[in-house]
Amino acid sequence: MVGLAPVLRLAVIRHAVPAGVASRAACEACEAPIGLGRPWPVLGPTARCGRCGARVGPAPGAVELAVAAALGVLVLLGLAGGAGGGAGGGWAGGGPAVLAATAWWLGWAIPLVFVDVAVHRLPDRLTWPAAAGTWLLLGLAALAGAGPAPWLRATAAGVALGSFFAATTLLLGPRGFGLGDAKLALGVGALLGWHGWAVAVCGLLLALVLSGLVSAALLATRRVGWRSHLPFGPFLVLGVLGALLLP
Repeated sequence: MVGLAPVLRLAVIRHAVPAGVASRAACEACEAPIGLGRPWPVLGPTARCGRCGARVGPAPGAVELAVAAALGVLVLLGLAGGAGGGAGGGWAGGGPAVLAATAWWLGWAIPLVFVDVAVHRLPDRLTWPAAAGTWLLLGLAALAGAGPAPWLRATAAGVALGSFFAATTLLLGPRGFGLGDAKLALGVGALLGWHGWAVAVCGLLLALVLSGLVSAALLATRRVGWRSHLPFGPFLVLGVLGALLLP
């Protein structure tokens, strides 16, 4: 997964653009075309364009650090699954397929966090594959021996959580969550719902509490105003990790 860092950085660079712009196609400083080959760009920890040396995308080392953290989470979850036993929803019940579903979701969640922080958007090109791949891999886990019950619960949780976020958008407008959050929530609900309704609720509550605490801190230090809108995607991702890592 560490070797994916340049690809994930490229995904952030391409998709961290304002609404209405399809994607970033070139360096804004020298207009070198974006790609993984030379001269554009050095997609490593330096975060510099290979042609002009301009700063490109997230801060140096930020994506690599996020990938290392995700890898650490997967190791902890893998150890927890190896220590468990039995069948049904959970790490042991689904075997490697559940861990693969988690790895797949994290692979998309990392660029989504950086994009949401940069431009307050969660692009469809990242949210839909995250949700669809997670759901399909959990289906494989069900076929591998966990049975249909946890997969059906994961499906219901994904639809329920996505519908909740979408409803706030429709009812509250700009004061609610965005549709991007609703699409991200589809994969979140499926991944957490596999492990139980309590885990799904825990993840949502953790995200809301973290968001509230950060918002209160920023308001207290006057770094944001009452009408400011914080991106919720990063808190939702942190809520997922917290819920999965809790005993």
